[in-house]
Amino acid sequence: MAVRIRLKRMGAKKKPFFRIVVADSRAPRDGRFIEEIGYYNPTTSPTTIKIDAERAREWISKGAQPSDTVKTLLNKAELQNEE
Repeated sequence: MAVRIRLKRMGAKKKPFFRIVVADSRAPRDGRFIEEIGYYNPTTSPTTIKIDAERAREWISKGAQPSDTVKTLLNKAELQNEE
């Protein structure tokens, strides 16, 4: 089973809000997932990113592949935590 860390779109029309989830790569974008590890809200100023870094590292060590967008968000979250 190929596992991915990706975004699940939530929120109203024209007001997106995303949950960062661990899901089977065959599952639909907003469908079934294994675990929720954070969220991303691009509509706030500045954007809100909250990720459970420990759980993300654990899933990546088990072989989960983050999507391109989630990779970027993980990098931003790591930089924000260090400052």
